[in-house]
Amino acid sequence: MSNIAETIKNDLITAINRDKLVLPTLPEAALKVRDIAQSEDSAITDLVKVISNDTALSARLIRVCNSPLFRGNRPIENLSMAVNRLGMTYTSSLAMGLAMEQMFQATSDMIDKRMRATWQASIEVAGICHVLTQNYTRLRPEQATLAGMVHLIGMLPILRYIEDNDIKISGIVLDEIITELHPQIGATILKRWDFPADLQDVPLLYNQFDRSPAKADYSDLVMIANLQRVAGTDHPWAQMDWTTISAFERLGLDPAGSDDENLDAQMAAAMAMLQ
Repeated sequence: MSNIAETIKNDLITAINRDKLVLPTLPEAALKVRDIAQSEDSAITDLVKVISNDTALSARLIRVCNSPLFRGNRPIENLSMAVNRLGMTYTSSLAMGLAMEQMFQATSDMIDKRMRATWQASIEVAGICHVLTQNYTRLRPEQATLAGMVHLIGMLPILRYIEDNDIKISGIVLDEIITELHPQIGATILKRWDFPADLQDVPLLYNQFDRSPAKADYSDLVMIANLQRVAGTDHPWAQMDWTTISAFERLGLDPAGSDDENLDAQMAAAMAMLQ
């Protein structure tokens, strides 16, 4: 690792250890949605009321409902119909995740580009997680989608730190720092946000390809979704021997790929669904 990378890394680690690293806070819309979802007295109308205050979020949920994966006999024309079709749990998880998009923006071009690419990767992985969960697991699709959306959340404080301190570094050096530090920071953020216990360690575990838990979990899902996303590219993960990755077996997937055109179409639709 270069000298500048070491210096930045040490600064960040010191800030983390002293609890001085500025961690992102959940957007207000996401907090309100979560409060309603966790309250036993809440009804779908309460959720509709909160989400309707955010027109962009409302439009996204309606579009998700009209995507091939959720489309019913009649098109969804308003938020109330959308929430009724998705259900309270899926709507709240999806709304929480989508509300985070506003966090992935910056003023400097380089950091903004990186932020947007990070969000793009997150929602593509989230879409694949949704499809894999429904086809191969008994895990909850709404939790799987949320896991995909937040697995790179640890990149945010790093990118903010680089921007706030006006640090000029190359993309290669930035990659080194992010690769080493974002998993631990991501897990710290999800704990701080009081996320469900089975999602908190996803940023730490999704790229530990030799892990072997007793049964498939959300980290397995996010891992395989990431691999499916880079399949056929020159990404280092696409060059690995996937037959050595036991998560495929836990999910009941063939590492060599599937001939299921319907599954491929579902994955493409799911990635597009959250754009």
